[in-house]
Amino acid sequence: MTFHTRTRIKICGLTREEDVDAAVAAGADAIGFVLYAKSPRAVSIERAAELAKRLPPFVTPVLLVVNTTATEVIAVCAMIPGATVQFHGDESPQDCHLATLESKRPWMRAARIPLGDGAASFDLVQFANDYSNAQAILLDAHVDGFGGGGKAFNWSLLPPSVNAHLVLSGGLTPANVGDGIAQVRPRCKTLAVDVSSGVEAVDAQGKPLRGIKDPIKIRQFVAAVRAADNLRIHSPAD
Repeated sequence: MTFHTRTRIKICGLTREEDVDAAVAAGADAIGFVLYAKSPRAVSIERAAELAKRLPPFVTPVLLVVNTTATEVIAVCAMIPGATVQFHGDESPQDCHLATLESKRPWMRAARIPLGDGAASFDLVQFANDYSNAQAILLDAHVDGFGGGGKAFNWSLLPPSVNAHLVLSGGLTPANVGDGIAQVRPRCKTLAVDVSSGVEAVDAQGKPLRGIKDPIKIRQFVAAVRAADNLRIHSPAD
């Protein structure tokens, strides 16, 4: 199932113009805006639309929604042309279909993978089959609340073969993304990665500044992904 494709990169939870520009300059393929009010990285629809206007061609805005009505998703899509919708709540396949039917937007569905040994109990093959109309299945750790928690689940416990495009998320950093790619890419059609907290700035005490990105960490993350791609291409096993 392995494909020699470049690992696509999404930087999520952006709230500022300079961070959008930094992500684009570093080579990100997609920029995520969190439209979930309870998230510390949340932005309004209007703010997301304003930031999305900065994106050049071929960089995709992604709108993270949680248990949002179909009417609201349709309204959001009307304000942000070319966006992909990321469903991150309890949405059923029918919910996702109805919310994107009118706008004909591609969509992703987040799979919340249990932490620790519990990851082995999650039937990702069935989940991907249930959401077979999704452009991709995004893998994130199951934590309290919604919208991502910055924790990594046990990648080694995922099924060996999943007939879907996957997006690896949850606790990724420049230090561990290469390992994540090596472990998950052989298990799926293609793999992309999604980072938020792993590229955020910190204050003088080392406390993360939610929604504020560090351009150096963004560049380091992209470089680590590219290094993993190069390692795969030149692997003797291939």
